[in-house]
Amino acid sequence: MTLQEFQADVRAGIPKVLPEPQPYDPDINHAPKRKDILTAEEKKLALRNALRYFPREMHATLLPEFAHELKTYGRIYMYRFRPRYKMYARPIDEYPHRSRQAAAIMMMIQNNLDPAVAQHPHELITYGGNGAVFQNWAQYRLVMKYLSEMTDEQTLVMYSGHPLGLFPSHKNAPRVVVTNGMVIPNYSKPDDWERDNALGVSQYGQMTAGSYMYIGPQGIVHGTTITVLNAARRVMGDNPEHRIPLFVSSGLGGMSGAQPKAGNIAGVVSVVAEINPLAAQKRYDQGWVDELHTSLDELIPAVRKAVAEHRVVSMAYVGNIVDLWERLADENIRVDLGSDQTSLHNPYAGGYYPVGLSLEESKRMMADDPDRFKEQVFASLRRQVAAINRLTARGMYFFDYGNAFLLMSSRAGADVMLDDKHFRYPSYVQDIMGPMFFDYGFGPFRWVCSSGDPRDLETTDRIAAQILTDMLSHAPADIHGQLADNLHWIEQAGRNHLVVGSQARILYADCEGRTRIAQAFNKAVAEGRISAPVVIGRDHHDVSGTDSPFRETSNIYDGSQFCADMAVQNVIGDSFRGATWVSLHNGGGVGWGEVVNGGFGMVIDGTPECDSRIKMMLFWDVNNGIARRSWARNKGSIDAITREMQRTPQLTVTMPNLVDDDLINNFKF
Repeated sequence: MTLQEFQADVRAGIPKVLPEPQPYDPDINHAPKRKDILTAEEKKLALRNALRYFPREMHATLLPEFAHELKTYGRIYMYRFRPRYKMYARPIDEYPHRSRQAAAIMMMIQNNLDPAVAQHPHELITYGGNGAVFQNWAQYRLVMKYLSEMTDEQTLVMYSGHPLGLFPSHKNAPRVVVTNGMVIPNYSKPDDWERDNALGVSQYGQMTAGSYMYIGPQGIVHGTTITVLNAARRVMGDNPEHRIPLFVSSGLGGMSGAQPKAGNIAGVVSVVAEINPLAAQKRYDQGWVDELHTSLDELIPAVRKAVAEHRVVSMAYVGNIVDLWERLADENIRVDLGSDQTSLHNPYAGGYYPVGLSLEESKRMMADDPDRFKEQVFASLRRQVAAINRLTARGMYFFDYGNAFLLMSSRAGADVMLDDKHFRYPSYVQDIMGPMFFDYGFGPFRWVCSSGDPRDLETTDRIAAQILTDMLSHAPADIHGQLADNLHWIEQAGRNHLVVGSQARILYADCEGRTRIAQAFNKAVAEGRISAPVVIGRDHHDVSGTDSPFRETSNIYDGSQFCADMAVQNVIGDSFRGATWVSLHNGGGVGWGEVVNGGFGMVIDGTPECDSRIKMMLFWDVNNGIARRSWARNKGSIDAITREMQRTPQLTVTMPNLVDDDLINNFKF
């Protein structure tokens, strides 16, 4: 397809003439069939909802087709309307546009749906089993059309994948405002998502899927590297044996696929189980895992050999994680670090595959006999925890990676509780990311070079490294280590071949670091040292983007970890301080109904106005969370916000008065 044909297809939106049906591609990793949850009347409603995207003369043809999809897959994806052009992040000026900001958003959307990036690209799912960009291909086509037409004085409003429309706005307003899954709280249980999504009225946007800010597994590899690195330091200490730690986990999908690459960067032997051969092969082909093993009899000697040789290597076991944990425990293998990254926010619809069932058996059972499948999931989790407990009794450090593993295991009746309220194992946020990074404002700052030119990415890496080097020269002691680790990361980023999809990078930075780096990018774009605008954003997994009591805010101990004021305020504040687009989601990471998270994107275009927006928006985006964490009495945040008030005269934050523990503890009720 020529560039002109691509641009014409984008501008056309919903085709006026029905395209020919497309065959189902068995070589693509498809989403599992969703369970049959709608009543007969609700199925009619789902069909009405789908057909409203199309003129009446198409309805007779499309009705049986959509009914077949609903019956066969549990959803109406509108496969017929999947574009014929290749899906990937094109250079910004290849998109038809009247607003360059809109063109950048089109680039980010296509990157989220690139088959090299997305977990189930034909079902518009980027990662996590159900993290969707859109519910169907009609929504994708309409959004791309609207973005190609809009000006800098319009805003596109998105309701859970559905484009409500283009509305008059102004240049300083966001170009797109996204909400995903914002249902009434009492209707936010997992089955409510299944029903609403099958009806075509809501979707689960994960964190960065439905907000157009996913950058492939690189998006999580840095955070995983930091976590594994600091977990290893915690366990190994000075390591007089000079032994390389053994790290065991599961999942090679969208987010979890970062684990073996992070293990290599952190300098460990990593073994990651993945039940889906297509997912494991994809990560192997991309160079994100060094070895594939399909037999435990073959894997276990390879693990012993790598540890004995002090050889950093990443191995994938194509099989069930429970079988791996039990074999490691039975053979008394010394495992130093353990975790899990199966998508347990979505345990009954493809996020977790129970032991004893093949991949295909699981897919059939989850759709045809969901109650029995749930029982199998619970039984499998009980076995998994039992094996993990055996290994932790021998010294393994196990941490929950914020995927709802501990939460779902507790609901399964696994031996994972210390008492009625506390888990046996910590969240990685409680032990590592919270007190070391989030409390000081360090979070997953990311950027994408809209030119698609690797040379621009190299320039951004150099700029970021120069700024971190300068910051490190005068950094206070409590953030010196964080800056040093991040400087090492960005200096090594190019040679670690992290790019999958768009020319993107991620770096954990605090408010000063993010602002200085973004402003330097803006200057470089203005001067032509970077050839096209740079999109900046972050994972919602950050200091102030997410309220999640079992992950991002699990180290909030004043009782407010179940409150979502921070995430909502974050999005509102970013909206009027200069973000190019903003998003607010129910769900993300630990599941529908368990978390509220917000995100943003900003197009850095080299203008003086952009420089002003950078300073104003990033300051709020970070310090909103630090202020909240300070009020929760987190020491690192108290120190960080105190320093910020000294730097910024206009900032006044309500500070906590600390109460003597003995006064409280000795008080008699």
